Amino acid sequence: MDGASATPWREVPTLEGRHAVLEPLAASHAEALRVVSEQGGLHRLWYTNVPAPERVEAYIDAALKAQAEGKVLAFAVRDASGEVVGTTRLYGLEPEVPRLSIGYTWYAPRVQRTGVNSECKLMLLRHAFETLGCASVCFETSWFNQQSRLAIARLGAKQDGVLRNHKRHADGTLRDTVVFSILDTEWPGVRSHLRFRLDSHA
Repeated sequence: MDGASATPWREVPTLEGRHAVLEPLAASHAEALRVVSEQGGLHRLWYTNVPAPERVEAYIDAALKAQAEGKVLAFAVRDASGEVVGTTRLYGLEPEVPRLSIGYTWYAPRVQRTGVNSECKLMLLRHAFETLGCASVCFETSWFNQQSRLAIARLGAKQDGVLRNHKRHADGTLRDTVVFSILDTEWPGVRSHLRFRLDSHA
């Protein structure tokens, strides 16, 4: 990833919408994300990788280390009031294809199934397809994470398949990973769909 053409793949943009703002993740977000982790017991869901409150600083440190190595672009999520309500990232960056994945996403319970998630996905997908010129964008989740699988499908992503014993859950058990993707040719339709969903939250 050398040269000017690679720069967008190494820089975390600030993306602003009506319902949410995505800003570069930083150590200063730790306290707010500890509160988010505690809410609704997100970290107790064995099939997710939401850190326990006492592990949030290490989680951020690991994300920033991976970012410095050119592997991810990590974001903190703020709602319309300016409160930090979650985090997400672009990962699996392959500018030579070009493609990437969207994930490591978790929100405070009060903003789940609201305009925040729809707008965050719209902004991330727009950055991937319209700024980075991606040919495809992928999403991965555990077979057991039914809520995540439904949410990804609602975006308009298509299920590609299931990778058996692909990774491990946070508790060490083997994970079957469900893989979804959106192609560049599908992006205009997905964009219209997400805008329509956002209008319903207005």
